[in-house]
Amino acid sequence: MCDTLVALGNSTKDGSVIFAKNSDRQPNEPHLMIRVPRRTYPQGARVKCTYIEIDQVQETYEVLLLKPSWMWGAEMGCNEFGLNIGNEAVFTKVKQGPPSLLGMDMVRLALERCQTSTEALHYIIGLLETYGQGGNCGYEKPFVYHNSFLIADKTSAWVLETAGRYWAAEKVKDIRCISNRLSIGKDFDLAHPELISHAMNQGWCRSEEDFHFAKCYSNRLYSSASGSKERFQSCMTHLEKHKGQITVETMMEILRYHKPRIAHRPFAHSSLRSVCMHGGFIVGDHTTGSYVASLGEGLSTYWITGSSTPCISTFKPFWMIRNTSSIVFGENEQEEALAFWMLRERLHRMILENRVLNLEEYIHQRDELEKELLAMVSELEQKEVHENEMREIMEYGWSKERILVEQTIGKNRQNPGRIQGNPYFRRYWKKQNKRLGL
Repeated sequence: MCDTLVALGNSTKDGSVIFAKNSDRQPNEPHLMIRVPRRTYPQGARVKCTYIEIDQVQETYEVLLLKPSWMWGAEMGCNEFGLNIGNEAVFTKVKQGPPSLLGMDMVRLALERCQTSTEALHYIIGLLETYGQGGNCGYEKPFVYHNSFLIADKTSAWVLETAGRYWAAEKVKDIRCISNRLSIGKDFDLAHPELISHAMNQGWCRSEEDFHFAKCYSNRLYSSASGSKERFQSCMTHLEKHKGQITVETMMEILRYHKPRIAHRPFAHSSLRSVCMHGGFIVGDHTTGSYVASLGEGLSTYWITGSSTPCISTFKPFWMIRNTSSIVFGENEQEEALAFWMLRERLHRMILENRVLNLEEYIHQRDELEKELLAMVSELEQKEVHENEMREIMEYGWSKERILVEQTIGKNRQNPGRIQGNPYFRRYWKKQNKRLGL
């Protein structure tokens, strides 16, 4: 369960393209930040994705991947050209195929091999046609689905929605979001050549005039149960409200949005229908990582939490420059990347157990740090950019956030606590904490 958003330059305050995504996964599934450099490969090389091997290309581009710890692919990420992609689980009437490519594999493959949103769109379509999609996407329990994608670069964006090997694509005009449901209707720009005839043969529509991609191909029960309708509407309402003045802060606010029902006590309720998703029910996931990308004509700035639960996390700036190994991690540094996420997850679980007695003070300090970093980045963007200054801002922001998290944990470590909420919610999180070793 996830939400992904984009605002093109005609809808943002500074004319940049702004992309954002929450990764909603099973609560104990670590979300890792991995940077992979540009690489070359010999002819005939193969690459092992999560379940299958495919042909490797001669050269892959440098990528930043925000990914579940156990799979090869990524939920979201960017590459050295400013291409950004995020995927969503969608539930369709088309039968699931055998293990092949996951949507997360397709995200990584496109980031490693494409430079623009249009190129990535056609590349993912080619992957679908060649390999198909399928396989378990769940961490502690099986979970299968098809995928939709939001693909953006510095000037354009596409929505690609799939149902097995069938697909439809829509070019973004200004603002757009995708959630865990098909959202393309009659007005698509590209589609699988047999899309309409297949739907008619299945009895899902009577004629071409009757065809509506989402209505024909959606599994309505699962789509409804996902809570995606409410999250989709919340995202679009916020984007519409701020259209023409959308900023990085706007996107952060949307990613932290709670439905009014739980806003006053977000750590005592599950919330499948909130963009900032909180686990704790029979169905539903938890936001395990969050990301906002500001794609300027020159400079692209990436704001990353590297942690779950954006309502308590800090968005920190990152740039794809040299010598950032102290901030994000290489592919051979899985343990270090896991430790980064686990430290912040310890704070989240302490808050869930009501052991953080000074939560308002922590949130205030988080907000002040974020404001300071946003101001520093804004000032940087107004002048000639030097890598040393960028590196100093990153090191300052990421270090200050780590100190804040460690100090908050240290001050409250010995406090007794009790998970609040209904009996199922309390039992759910006790079980999750035990499994995670907390």
